[in-house]
Amino acid sequence: MNQNKLFQLTRWRLASWYAGVMGLILSLCGLGVYEAITHAHWVTIDRELESVAGTLHDSIEPLLKQPGRLEPAAEKLLPDICLAGQECQNSPTNPARHTAGALHQGAYYVRLVDLSERLIALAGSQPTGLPATSTEKLWRTLKDAGGNRYRQISLPLHTQNNRDWGYLQVGRSLKDFDDYLAAIAWILFLGLPIAMIAVAGAGWWLAGLAMQPIYRSYQQIQQFTSDAAHELRTPLAAIRATVESVLRMTHLSDCEARDTLRVIERQNHRLSQLVQDLLLLSRMDRETQPPNPQSQILCCLNDLISDVAEELADLAIAAGVKLTTDIRTNKPVAVVGDEEQLYRLVLNLVVNAIQYTPAGGQVTVILERGNHHAMIHVQDTGIGIVPAEQTRIFDRFYRVNSDRSRHTGGSGLGLPIAQAIAQAHQGSIQVSSILNKGSSFTILLPFR
Repeated sequence: MNQNKLFQLTRWRLASWYAGVMGLILSLCGLGVYEAITHAHWVTIDRELESVAGTLHDSIEPLLKQPGRLEPAAEKLLPDICLAGQECQNSPTNPARHTAGALHQGAYYVRLVDLSERLIALAGSQPTGLPATSTEKLWRTLKDAGGNRYRQISLPLHTQNNRDWGYLQVGRSLKDFDDYLAAIAWILFLGLPIAMIAVAGAGWWLAGLAMQPIYRSYQQIQQFTSDAAHELRTPLAAIRATVESVLRMTHLSDCEARDTLRVIERQNHRLSQLVQDLLLLSRMDRETQPPNPQSQILCCLNDLISDVAEELADLAIAAGVKLTTDIRTNKPVAVVGDEEQLYRLVLNLVVNAIQYTPAGGQVTVILERGNHHAMIHVQDTGIGIVPAEQTRIFDRFYRVNSDRSRHTGGSGLGLPIAQAIAQAHQGSIQVSSILNKGSSFTILLPFR
């Protein structure tokens, strides 16, 4: 297939389209996975922040008495709290004993601001250079002086008598989140080209696999066209040679004219028969649906075999072959089908047996009735078929013995036509043969 430019170009196109479409799908899937992971982690971070902030809010708010003033009892709830204007300690004394002991472990920070957004106290892992934020928005994403991102939530605080106290701001670093997303992005960025290479290779292989049946059909068509042209050329060449020889003659007697016309008529008949066979095969190839129900009748195979034997009796006598029939059932054997085609099926096999059986041989047509099939055996004592050729005898224009086939006028279409007819009737043809001893063709036609 790679030697044919048309199929090679088509294979490249199919592989390219496959790789392009799969690349687009993989890219969209990768983007979707990235966005899904981002959203899932973002929701998790917000829930954690909301949980921590809610716990602190519910613990601190009942202890507040005056707006803008942090009570000592509230200070004890926060580890290493640092009031505005005071020097802050670097490490907690015992953070596990405080309500917010997880602030240091989870890289959280806490800000307490009054109503004028003035900082009152700090706690937790304080980022460097984090800008002051407005308390108008519940959620904010901030950046410090080093470009590190933080997520922050702001909750309003009230005093014990329900007066506005200020705001509680709880935030956490997004460094681990950003590092994780960066790793995912690198995996997708590096994995996509590798996946595309694998997809391109798979596309090339699948394109070749998908085109194999088409290529085989293309080769069969080419072989069929070549063989048909060769078969058509033979009688045409004979007619042309006969006409040219006559034209070179200065005088043509009545006898010579009759002989010339007989040659032309014989070659014309051969040509017409070949064209009819080709048209029959072409029509049967196109008929993917079952045969026309109007042409389906109940055909008696007993009478059909007797008619074939009667028609071919003269041919068998001329070839010196004994033609007999053996009906091994007392009841009529009938199948539903096209009677003309079934007649052609049996006729072709019997003609083929007579042609390949030497003088003095015998051809026997046997009819049997099975449980589900009618069986017609065409047995001969002819030249036989070698095992290597038995699988090819139903190929169009194929000849087991070329010289003998041409001598008897065969075109190599008899058996292919017989097989096509059998298959059109949901049947089959089986062959068994021993070289120089004879062959047996068995037609199986189902009862319907």
